[in-house]
Amino acid sequence: MRRSSGPASLLTQPDLDASPRAIGRIRRVGEPPPSSVTAVSILPSGRAALDEMARRVIDGNTYMVLGTLDPEGQPRLSPVFYTPARYRDFYWVSVPDSHHSRNLAERPEVRVVIFDSRSRPGESEAVYITATAREVPEETLLDVVGEAFRTDAGTQFAPEELSGDARLRLYVARATAYEVHVRGSHPSHGRGYDSRQAADPTT
Repeated sequence: MRRSSGPASLLTQPDLDASPRAIGRIRRVGEPPPSSVTAVSILPSGRAALDEMARRVIDGNTYMVLGTLDPEGQPRLSPVFYTPARYRDFYWVSVPDSHHSRNLAERPEVRVVIFDSRSRPGESEAVYITATAREVPEETLLDVVGEAFRTDAGTQFAPEELSGDARLRLYVARATAYEVHVRGSHPSHGRGYDSRQAADPTT
């Protein structure tokens, strides 16, 4: 797993809303649709294209932007190299003393966005994730390192490199809700303007 300290200026909104025209709120998977007709997070019938988009974005990228809140309530955005598991858990390695690690230790509710910054305007796809993050306890490291480092894209770590006197720790964000960035011209879900629409890549 690679260790990154790259610039965290990709997005500026506390909720990682990459489109100022997106409206509505994130609805948790399985929650009944809200009564308001202005919400965009209603799971539509025949949303298979959106679920597939979420999987495609998650599988096709290696960095996610992790959003945490500091003690003053200010957002902290940090690009981290991730490994997904079952489209539900997102693993990364970091230093416990890093700003975002200290933030999530106090406030485990986080936001994540995954996207390809190389895509052309009008062709972009993104996944927005609401999640709860935590450091993986030492006693469970042996159970999860297999899925946390199952790819050859980054450095592989053994449990002893993530515990005891080691400097690094393993973290995981468990997703509780998903939305995808849908361009206005999308053939089946376009609305004439870019929007966030709910999806579930785990289905």
